Amino acid sequence: MFGLSELAILLIVVIAVIGARKLPELARSAGKSARILKAEARAAKDEEAGAAPRVVQGEIVPPGTGTTPPGARAADAPDPR
Repeated sequence: MFGLSELAILLIVVIAVIGARKLPELARSAGKSARILKAEARAAKDEEAGAAPRVVQGEIVPPGTGTTPPGARAADAPDPR
């Protein structure tokens, strides 16, 4: 029958024939992912280097005194009793 090396060569040829159509799309996707990763790493480095942390002002509401946010289910609302 076939030896291990013949099966490996056959598998490589089959993958090359079947994957030839998908190869450009795969390379394009890998390039886009690499660009995104590079940009995110650069942004993280810039943020770490000297930018002060951003402070978001909010309002403190004690539990049970707030209103039910829009879109919340009635089951999530506090019991009115």
